[in-house]
Amino acid sequence: MHPAARSLPGLTLLDEKDWILRDDAFAAQMELRDALIAERTSDVIQMLPEAKEAAQECLNHVVRYLAHDPAYRIIADKLHRPDGIVVVQDRDQPLHTLGRLIQSDMCLLQKQGSEHVLTGAVLCFPASWRLDEKIGRPLSRIHDPVDPYDEAMAKRVQRLFGNLKPQAILTRSNALLYDDPALFAPKSEGDPPREASDLQALFVRSERQTLRVLPKTGAIAFGIHTFMVRVDSLFEAERHALWETLRQQGRLQG
Repeated sequence: MHPAARSLPGLTLLDEKDWILRDDAFAAQMELRDALIAERTSDVIQMLPEAKEAAQECLNHVVRYLAHDPAYRIIADKLHRPDGIVVVQDRDQPLHTLGRLIQSDMCLLQKQGSEHVLTGAVLCFPASWRLDEKIGRPLSRIHDPVDPYDEAMAKRVQRLFGNLKPQAILTRSNALLYDDPALFAPKSEGDPPREASDLQALFVRSERQTLRVLPKTGAIAFGIHTFMVRVDSLFEAERHALWETLRQQGRLQG
C-alpha cells in the first residue's frame, strides 16, 4: 500500500521489536513446519560447513528475541511454543531448532569474494524455488531466473548487503498470485511457472522479508514470513494497489 514499497527493492527500516512476526496462522504453519522438517529434511534444510557458526549465532539471537514474548516459555534448553509444543535446542543442528521455533524461514548469506553466497537455510515455504539448486551460489546466480533482477539491480543489492550494519534491520514485502494455496511450493528453474498471471488467481502469496547482520560472524540473516490469503478477502483499496503494482511491473494480465 505504501508507495515506497512498490519499487524494487522497496526496503525500509524495521524496529528491533518487530523482527520476528507471530500471527493467527501460527499453530497451523508450525504443524506443517514440524512435519516438513521431520519428513523432508533435505528439501527444507541445507547448510554448508562454513555456515554452522552463523546458524548458531542466528539461533541465539532468535531465542533471546523470543524470551521477550510472553507466549513462549524458555526453561533451560527447552523452548515451549505458544501452541504447546516443546522444542529442545539442538546445538549441533541449529537450523532444525530454528525452523521449529518461528513461522519465518531463515536464510544465511556470507560474503565470499565479491558477493554474498547462500551458505545455509531452513526453507519450509519456498515460493517457486528449490533450496538444493541455490545453496552455495551467489546472489546474482540465485536471482538469475528473476526478470527484474538485472545486472544493475544485482550491483545495487550487493552494495546494500555490503553496507548493512548490525544495528539496522531492513524489511520489504513482495506479492505473488497463486491458484494453489500450498505453502511448500518448490519449483526447479527449468519447470513452468507456478505463479498465476491474471485476475482470476484465487490467492495472494506475500513474503515479509527481513535483513539483519549477525555481528559476530558478519553473516546476513534473511528472514521470510509467508502469508497466503484469498484475493476476495482483501479490501478494495488493497486489491487496487496490488493490481496497479503488478501491472507496473508487467506481471499481470487481464
